[in-house]
Amino acid sequence: MADKKFKVLLIEDEEMLANMYEVKFKNEGFDLVKALDGAAGLKLAKEEKPDFILLDIIMPKMDGFSVLKTLKEDPEMAKIPVILLTNLGQEEDIDRGKKMGAIGYLVKANITPAEVVAEVKKQMDKSTK
Repeated sequence: MADKKFKVLLIEDEEMLANMYEVKFKNEGFDLVKALDGAAGLKLAKEEKPDFILLDIIMPKMDGFSVLKTLKEDPEMAKIPVILLTNLGQEEDIDRGKKMGAIGYLVKANITPAEVVAEVKKQMDKSTK
C-alpha cells in the first residue's frame, strides 16, 4: 500500500461543523479523527499520532492555545503540523498562534471546507518535499 492515507485530527467543539469537515476530508481521501473538546483532542493526538492537526481555539475543557502549548512541549508530538481553525481573527491571536508553533491560521467565517482541505494538502505537500 504505497498510497498512505494522511491522518488529520480535527479538534472542533461545534459538532455540526466537525461533521461537515469530516465528510469533506474523507471525500478527499483523508483519514479524519475528531475530538469535540481540547482535552479529548490532546488525548487523541497522543493515541492516534496524526500527520496533521486542525485546532479550534475557543473550546470547553481546554482551549486551543493550551492544547497547542502542550503539543509543542511534547517531543513526540511537537513535529506534527498544526493549523489553527477558529473564528478569532484578531492580529494578536494570529501572532500568538504562530509564535506558539502553528504553521497556519484560518478564520472559519472566511473559508469554506474545500479551502480548508486545499490548505492542508498544500501544507502536506510542503512537509513531504
